[in-house]
Amino acid sequence: MALKIERTESTSEAVITVVGEVDLYSSPELRTAILEAMPAASEQVAVDLSGVAYMDSSGVATLVEGLRSARKNEKSFSLIAPSPAVVKVLRLAKLDQVFEVSPTS
Repeated sequence: MALKIERTESTSEAVITVVGEVDLYSSPELRTAILEAMPAASEQVAVDLSGVAYMDSSGVATLVEGLRSARKNEKSFSLIAPSPAVVKVLRLAKLDQVFEVSPTS
């Protein structure tokens, strides 16, 4: 399944909506989307993961990099409605308590 990424912006927030599979081959695309959203958001970058069917460790590493970048730029970084597949891999990596998670967008 191909990865589909859309970005919407308001004055304070950039929301990246992700649909598909985030793996070794597609995670660079997500990384680019997250890092490009940082300057556009004055307060927060959020990643909607409700449409992600599969995520591997490279996807998790991409989210961690986004969190680090947000902290460096003094912005908040959150995950919106992570799918069960995403929650599973975050728990396996013991990162489910590291990210701020919103149940809905």
